[in-house]
Amino acid sequence: MNPAATRSPGAISTALSVQIGSALTKGGPGSLFLAFTYYCTIVMAINNCLSEMVTWIPISSPFIRRPCPSGINFFVYEAILIPFEVTAFNLVLHFWTDKIPVEATIAFVLVLYVAINFFAVKWYGESEFWLSLGKVILAASLIFFTFITMVGGNPLHDVYGFCNWDSSKVPGAPFAEYIETGSLGRFLGFLTCLIQAAFTMVSPDYISMTAGKAVNPRCVLPKVFNSVIYRLATFFVVGSLCVGIVILYNNSNLKLVISDARPGAGSSPYVIAMERLQIPVLPHLVNAMILLSVFSAGNTCVYCASRTLFGLALEGKMPRVLTRCTKSGVPVYAVMVTIGIALLSFLQVLNGTVKVLQWFVHQLGTASQLLNYMIISYMYIHFHQALKEQNIPRESLPKRSFWQPFCAWYAFIGTLTVALISGYEVFLPGRWDVATFFFSYTMISVLPILYVFWKVTRHTRVSLLDPNPL
Repeated sequence: MNPAATRSPGAISTALSVQIGSALTKGGPGSLFLAFTYYCTIVMAINNCLSEMVTWIPISSPFIRRPCPSGINFFVYEAILIPFEVTAFNLVLHFWTDKIPVEATIAFVLVLYVAINFFAVKWYGESEFWLSLGKVILAASLIFFTFITMVGGNPLHDVYGFCNWDSSKVPGAPFAEYIETGSLGRFLGFLTCLIQAAFTMVSPDYISMTAGKAVNPRCVLPKVFNSVIYRLATFFVVGSLCVGIVILYNNSNLKLVISDARPGAGSSPYVIAMERLQIPVLPHLVNAMILLSVFSAGNTCVYCASRTLFGLALEGKMPRVLTRCTKSGVPVYAVMVTIGIALLSFLQVLNGTVKVLQWFVHQLGTASQLLNYMIISYMYIHFHQALKEQNIPRESLPKRSFWQPFCAWYAFIGTLTVALISGYEVFLPGRWDVATFFFSYTMISVLPILYVFWKVTRHTRVSLLDPNPL
C-alpha cells in the first residue's frame, strides 16, 4: 500500500471548511491564525517523533500496538468522530433543502457506511484516494478563491483585502473578546481557537498506521512524513488565515447559523462569503464538494475505528469475538460495534440533544486526540533514551528527525497543556457545567486507570519510567 493514498491527504477534515467558523466568531481572525500556527508547530513536532520511530520499526499502527491505553483511546477518538461527520453531512445538505427528514439522512449515510465497509471494502482504498484528492482540491480552491476575491475578482468588484482585520473598520478585530472584556477576553478567545485547532489538525498518526503495509517503508515513509510539514503549513495555517479574510468574525449570518441549534442551521463560512459577494454558482459547487468530503471523512473513521478495534482484539486487549471476520476479511463484529456507536448521530433528531452530540465530538474527541499525541511524544522520549542505553547511533536510523528530544518534550508539554485547558470555560465564574466538565476530562482520567488495570490484570513488567522499553 502506498501511504500517500491513505487518509493523510484526507486528514484535511470537515472542521477546516465548516466548523472553523465557530472559533472565528469567538476569537477573531488574528487569534484564529495564531492559534492554528502555534498548534501546527506541535503537530510538526509529533510528526518528527513518529517519522523516526516508524521508519526504523515499520509495523502497522505502531503507536496503537505499543501502549495498551493508546489503542483504546484512538478507537474512542475515531468512533465518536463518526456522529460528528454524519451531523455535518446533514447540516451541509440542508443548504439546499430542509424538507428531507433528519432521520432519513442519518439512516441513509449509515447504511452506505455499512455497505462500503462490509460489501465494497475491496474498493475502499481506491474510492478514498479519489475522495481525499477531492478534499485537497477543495482546500486549494478555497485558498485561491480567497486571493482572487480579496483583490477584486468578484461580481461586486470589492477589493476588500484585509479589511476584516482592520480594527478601524471592524471593531474588535483582529482579536475578538470572548466571555470577558479587555486582554482577558482576547486571551480566552485565543484559547477557544487553540482548542478548535486541536480538534481540526491531524495527519502524521494516520501515516504511521500504514507502515506495516507500505512497499519499501524505510524509503517511502521518510518522504511522506516530510510532506506532512508542507501540507500542515499550506492547508491548515493558510486555511485559517483565509477564513478570517473572506468573512467578518461578527458576520450576522455566520453567528445565526452557529447559534441556531436546529438541524440544518450550519453552513460553511466560505459559502456565506460567496453569497455575500453574489457569486451565483460557486456556493453550490463548494457545498457539493464539502458534502463529499464530509461523507469521506465519516467513512474513513468507520474503517479506522473498526480496524483499530480488530487489532486490539487480536492482541488480547479486547474480547476475542471481535476478531471474527467474513470470508473477504472484514472484521464483522468490530464494524458492527463501530456502527453501533455511530447511532449516536440520531441524537440530533431532538433539538435538546444536539448539545450532547457536541460534547461527544468536541470535548471528548479533542481530549482523545490530544492524549494520542501525548502518548506518541512520551514514547519517543523513551525511544530516544533507549537508543542511548543500547549504544545505537541515531545516524544509523533510516530517518533522523531534527531537534530531538526537544521536539518530543515540546509536543508532550504542549498537548498536555491544551488537554488541561480544553474545558476551561467551566471554571469561569457562573459557567460551571457538570456535563461539559465530564466530557472534557473523562479520557484524561480514564487513561491512567486503563494503564493500571492492564498492569494488574496482565502482570506486565514495563514501567512508565523504564528508560529501556525496546
